[in-house]
Amino acid sequence: MIDSCLKGTLALGVALMAPGAASAQSVNVTTHHYDNLRTGWDQGETVLTPTAVGGGSFQLQHQVTLDEQVDAQPLLVTNQTINGGVHNVLYVATENNSIYALDAATGAVLVQKNYGAPVPLSALPGGCSNNSSNVGIGGTPVIDTAARTLYAITYTYENNAPVYRIHAIDIVTLADKVSPLVISASASLTNGKTYSFTPGSSRQRAALLLANGNVYAAFASFCDLNANTSRGWVLGWNTGSLTPLAANKLTDTRGTSPDGFFLTSIWMSGAGLAASTAGDIYFVTGNSDPNGKEYNSKTNVAESAVQLSSDLTTVEGIFTPTGPTYGHPVLDENDDDFGSGGIMLLPPQSVSSTNLALAAGKDGLMYLLNADNLTNNAAAVTGTALTQVSVGGCWCAQTYFTGDDGFGRVVSSGGFNAVVWKLEGGAKLRLVKLATSGTVANGQNPGFFTTVSSNGTSTGSVVIWAVGRPVNSSPAHVQLYAFSEQGSQLFAGVAGTWPNSGATSNIVPVVANGQVYVASYKNLSIFGLGSAAVAAVPATHAKAARAALPAGQHEIYGTVQAIDGSTIVIVKRSGEFAKVDAAAAFAKFLAVAPSVGRAVLVRGAVDEGGVMHAETMQRAQDNPELWQPDR
Repeated sequence: MIDSCLKGTLALGVALMAPGAASAQSVNVTTHHYDNLRTGWDQGETVLTPTAVGGGSFQLQHQVTLDEQVDAQPLLVTNQTINGGVHNVLYVATENNSIYALDAATGAVLVQKNYGAPVPLSALPGGCSNNSSNVGIGGTPVIDTAARTLYAITYTYENNAPVYRIHAIDIVTLADKVSPLVISASASLTNGKTYSFTPGSSRQRAALLLANGNVYAAFASFCDLNANTSRGWVLGWNTGSLTPLAANKLTDTRGTSPDGFFLTSIWMSGAGLAASTAGDIYFVTGNSDPNGKEYNSKTNVAESAVQLSSDLTTVEGIFTPTGPTYGHPVLDENDDDFGSGGIMLLPPQSVSSTNLALAAGKDGLMYLLNADNLTNNAAAVTGTALTQVSVGGCWCAQTYFTGDDGFGRVVSSGGFNAVVWKLEGGAKLRLVKLATSGTVANGQNPGFFTTVSSNGTSTGSVVIWAVGRPVNSSPAHVQLYAFSEQGSQLFAGVAGTWPNSGATSNIVPVVANGQVYVASYKNLSIFGLGSAAVAAVPATHAKAARAALPAGQHEIYGTVQAIDGSTIVIVKRSGEFAKVDAAAAFAKFLAVAPSVGRAVLVRGAVDEGGVMHAETMQRAQDNPELWQPDR
């Protein structure tokens, strides 16, 4: 169906201004990437022009110490009466299950509240290394400004068991407005059995979505471990009461699997579920069984962009890349998740009679899709997407803005560069490359998140912001970048640290009202214009989160050289070869499917013949500079 509602106005979580108009209005940022389309565009920025940002006075102004790593994007609500005064308030959620309400200008703590002990690394499947030492609030919360309510999902450790709760929190006091609800769900499988939500095998990483009078959340896995019990979910609750929706969406409903392997996670590197103004929900799924044969458009929607009805009852469209090079068999076999990137819906475009969506994943192709009818695009990768371009591996999400000529622009950020594309029509829609930024420092998985700020569509007002990823494990700095619309670098500076270098940082720079906010490891940096820097990023001597090793066990890193069944040969950083027997880890679903040329982290005991018998085998960053010392 044609989503006529989407052809009206954007359903945004950020205050907007008329195209081309100047405004001094305050901008709120109440959801991931600014709006429910996930455009990442602040079009009300009148202070941080390219000239101002590149003029030498844009500086790091304030630092705020936090109690844990921040994986969630900060949110902002202006002109609030809180703690005895009127403030623009920045909300920052940490993996310690803490939420801070900060003065957005100075970083002063106005209110802080903790919502329970987080789940420790030791309690995660296989000691999953893709996180900090604790997992608490990982998915970006969402704010309903009219109801003055922030919705967040916490992950707490209670009686030696992990528990998820959804909270409806007063944005002034940070107190729960109603009793937090323990998250549970069930769904019927194809064999007639009932599958229940398993909090110990499910990671809530994708940003929350507020739409249709509901709050929605998606779930993934921890390091693809416990693949026998972990499956992707979309769940929803009524705003205010937190009453669960009558239906939910389980992405993999197979009763059995040849390898006992399910997954089909929804994680999108932390990007949010998207929603059209008609209320349909959009997301992208990741890998399932590495045999590459378990995809099914009805029972296992792996490696797919999905359009779901607002009540979660009906899959209305699916786009699944197919083909021998970039199709779902290869994506599953190589763990090249389509769902490593988020999906973005475009506002109405004059060059298209349909609504449009964009998605890219690990394989580096960005697809322009018919958002009104994804299914018609699903026959083959070479001719069914409206168009496709190569952008580099994407642990990331796209951003959007409208150029001063009235035509849409897309900013991709796969690989190591931001690229500006113009959407053009004609016999076939095209994405035409206009500019490429300089290199963004990134030693982790390719890609990064961007934000675009502008003064409406005024000529010369666009700034593209990006946060790189660490290139080493110490000092593990992350940098803030600013680029012009033409790709020239306006600014680059250290914005924080990320010592957990095995866990990919998915930092979204938040730009609003003349300031830029970057949240990282136990730290928030506030940038703005000034005559001199008044703060510096503190040196960190933090060590990466690492699971404790039982007596007699070791941990090694290496690149897979050869695979023979469950026997793996890896090349260590020293150049030495190590033989790994992963049979026990596979049997316990504590091993990822290895790929030649990809790095792994292996824990286990070494026998007299020098063979390591793996207890767990996980993905590692392919860059040895990010590996922790073997032990």
